[in-house]
Amino acid sequence: MQFNKKGNAFPMVEQKNNPLHGVSLETILNRLVDHFGWQILGKLIQINCFIENPSIQSSLKFLRKTPWARKKVEDLYLEIHNIKNITPVKDKI
Repeated sequence: MQFNKKGNAFPMVEQKNNPLHGVSLETILNRLVDHFGWQILGKLIQINCFIENPSIQSSLKFLRKTPWARKKVEDLYLEIHNIKNITPVKDKI
């Protein structure tokens, strides 16, 4: 049993098969930017925070408020995370 900040108990959810468990949104975003670069990331996921004057902090702020955009970022991360030994796209250009 776990407790929230107010002391209310809630059941612990098993996370065995969740590849995102323990990986912060900031880590996911940094890995995507390292892999693709902002320009390609902005083409793959067309949201302004990746296209117009992109930064990690502004993107995190947007993604934390926008569930559909966060889902797209997490899905893209899972796609590249599941492929082993790939060269980052930005290194191929």
